Amino acid sequence: MERERDTGMHARGGVITERDGDYCTVRIRMPAGIVTAGQLAGIGQIAEQYGSGTAHLTVRQTVEIPHVHIRDLESIGRALEANNTPVGSEREEIVNITACPGTDRCRLANIDSIALAREIDRKHFGKNMPIRVRIAVASCPNSCVSERLCEIGITGIQKPIRNPGLCTGCGNCVNYCKEGALFVKRGDIILDREKCIDCGNCIHICPFHIIRGDPPAYQIIIGGKRGRHPAVGRHLVTVTEYDTVCSIIEMVVKWIYKKAWDGKLLGDQLDEIGYEVMKKAVFESIPMEHIVAGPDIP
Repeated sequence: MERERDTGMHARGGVITERDGDYCTVRIRMPAGIVTAGQLAGIGQIAEQYGSGTAHLTVRQTVEIPHVHIRDLESIGRALEANNTPVGSEREEIVNITACPGTDRCRLANIDSIALAREIDRKHFGKNMPIRVRIAVASCPNSCVSERLCEIGITGIQKPIRNPGLCTGCGNCVNYCKEGALFVKRGDIILDREKCIDCGNCIHICPFHIIRGDPPAYQIIIGGKRGRHPAVGRHLVTVTEYDTVCSIIEMVVKWIYKKAWDGKLLGDQLDEIGYEVMKKAVFESIPMEHIVAGPDIP
């Protein structure tokens, strides 16, 4: 069970006290940064009525309404709820879930990042935690939402399958590969698996659709750090199934809630709170056929 806490507007994680203690900035819940035109117009009207008439777009794909007087907190909370853009989270909670455009728009996407982010938001947003937990979903290793610097990050990958017998040797994939994993040798294009990060870009840009790929997979990273000393998190596991990803996120969230200490970033306490024990439990809970082979398999 979650610990009991004050649920009044003044205590909400999305209400941030400003330098002038009579005013607050109100952050909005906006999973994956998606908002309708009607909701956006509503936010503008609410900002005019209760704030200074301005809004701030945050790095975590949401909107803040600054300079709201403390006497108006309850009123703006009700107005935002009616607009279907309720108050968000920013304290020791699961905060706004971020995502790149994914397969909805991006030609390099491997997974539907927006749908996954919305599902994670539905299940976990705003949960009371001992630490702030940021979750981000990127549809490829280009990492446009910096998911590897979050407490929980999910990256869509796709392993390329080349057919040298059909390859025309046009060199388009060689020129496009950012890792230098494709090169020409004696007239043939060679893939260096050691350098390849399974971004799937060569699959998407092959003009003759000769490069195929394994089914898209989800790489899960734990314990990334932002702030003063940013650091990439640890690769927990890579899996092929959407439902398996959701189950793993559920396990990790419960583990953080039970084991993490407040006042310290998750990435700074992984070993102390039993990361390897949690990792073993995750692997034991997943059907082996859902796990993508890799060096992190126990």
